Amino acid sequence: AALALDNGLARTPPMGWLHWERFLCGTDCATEPRRCVSEWLFVEMADVMAAEGWKDAGYEFVCIDDCWMASTRDEHGRLQADPKRFPRGIRKLADYVHSKGLKLGIYSDVGNKTCAGFPGSYNHYELDAQTFASWGVDLLKFDGCNSGTLELLAEGYRRMSLALNKTGRSIVYSCEWPFYLRPVQQPNYTEIKQYCNHWRNFFDVYDSWSSIKSILDWTALHQDSIVKIAGPGGWNDPDMAMLPGIFVFLSQLVIGNFGLSWDQAVTQMAMWAIMAAPLFMSNDLRHISPEAKWLLQNKEVIAINQDPLGKQGYQITKDKNFELWERPLSGQAHAVAVLNQQEIGGPQNFTFSLTFLGNGLACNPACFVRQVLPVSRDCGVYSWVSSLSVEVNPTGTVLLKV
Repeated sequence: AALALDNGLARTPPMGWLHWERFLCGTDCATEPRRCVSEWLFVEMADVMAAEGWKDAGYEFVCIDDCWMASTRDEHGRLQADPKRFPRGIRKLADYVHSKGLKLGIYSDVGNKTCAGFPGSYNHYELDAQTFASWGVDLLKFDGCNSGTLELLAEGYRRMSLALNKTGRSIVYSCEWPFYLRPVQQPNYTEIKQYCNHWRNFFDVYDSWSSIKSILDWTALHQDSIVKIAGPGGWNDPDMAMLPGIFVFLSQLVIGNFGLSWDQAVTQMAMWAIMAAPLFMSNDLRHISPEAKWLLQNKEVIAINQDPLGKQGYQITKDKNFELWERPLSGQAHAVAVLNQQEIGGPQNFTFSLTFLGNGLACNPACFVRQVLPVSRDCGVYSWVSSLSVEVNPTGTVLLKV
């Protein structure tokens, strides 16, 4: 059977919208209908994504997270949607999402219960894969709660991968396998990439700067083990639920929510592009500021994230509060991020030699530099021995293309 690495999917990091960080496990549709995890939430998000430029920018998945299910399986042992909140079932919802030119993602769990206590897929992997395929699902986020032993966890992730491919339907497979392994043992990323299209490494992202900062710090600390495995067909996901508000789910972008300043939102967008992270927004696209929309739909940043070379970026130096990151791109280009971690004071200048970039080759003998964020502008032509100085706001990032 074909493995996830060979299923032809996720040649670039997936992009879409996910409900979790913003809408959590809202099931009270009577008193909070617009915050409830229901068919209508996903219908409205699909409408907005198709009508307001999100699909055209590359965001193609509308993803259901936990809490969509009924409390029990049906009489044939199959998962079923909550009949009150999804009265027409998942198949009809998938048909509607597809009619908008988008794809539908869904959620299940490797254990006997999901993280919120709904029925899990343990001992039902093949049946659930067939069910999802029959509904027209295009992505499965497979969580790792209530899985028992690490052996059962690994067996469940492998079996679901094979079961999805056996259906014959193209279903992107999003795993949380390494996140649940790390407290006990070092994940085998070579094996994980064999079965999964992207995988979660770290805790849930929250709508806060401290959450974003901790993800960046963790990634830099572990980059020697995770950067080399990322590439077409398999991606590191900083968190299965992207930042609330402005960004997305799988590595959820939280841009457009409530907890980040503008500079911090710029940092998340820039750094998720550098890290080749899946871009899953978790926000309310029905109510989003023009500034957040501009940032999330920024074509130059998305082009860096989606670069076909498929190499993940990495931190190349740290100097006091400043961090310098780079990502090799196709066409002998590089994306460069200068991050200012300082949380006090005003803007500061950071000067670095261009010989730092691309093992000394990025600007040899010369290069053209363009600033992408926080505003786009041409910086000019520089020689190999030149230095470049940028001004960066506290908790902000300047993103460049060289």
